[in-house]
Amino acid sequence: MSWRGLITAFLVLGALASGWALWSQRNKDHGGAAAGGRSDYVLNDFEVVVLDKQGKESFTLRAPKLTRDPNVKTMDIATPTFLIPPADAAGGGAWEVRSKAAWVSAKADEVRLRGAVQADSTNAGGKPISITSEELNVFPDTNKATSAVPVKVVQPGTIMTGSGLQADLETKNVNIPNVKVRYEAKAR
Repeated sequence: MSWRGLITAFLVLGALASGWALWSQRNKDHGGAAAGGRSDYVLNDFEVVVLDKQGKESFTLRAPKLTRDPNVKTMDIATPTFLIPPADAAGGGAWEVRSKAAWVSAKADEVRLRGAVQADSTNAGGKPISITSEELNVFPDTNKATSAVPVKVVQPGTIMTGSGLQADLETKNVNIPNVKVRYEAKAR
């Protein structure tokens, strides 16, 4: 065999070996976010206004990052701020809700807020109302919120702590079945 034949044989063997190496190291899983951890889209430093079925503002969302899972169509949000406008008939201001993380269901009918949840608003009289907890589940379509973990509700003159929160965000009515209430007298 000539020296050209030997070089050709070595080149063919090298090409086959490198092809086999690449083939054996390929990613065999062609799935989406659940399989490979990849989102179908990511939003960075954004603000979005979500409308209801009648075309009215349902809520506004601001956050540094949102990722969407293409398989189950859910979204994960880092340090979100939700602004939920008051109903036309209800008095008071909009709700401003912050947390460390949030998860939004595929139909966007449930938002699970997790970690240092803080919800602030004003009632019909213009007095502040604040809800703090580690978990809060918000249902934007019905303007309801629930929490099974301990919560603290602060209104002028009243501090409520307990668990089992059921809140109507539209009327700003808060119900906590397992509650401890502390009344603070107004200074005259």
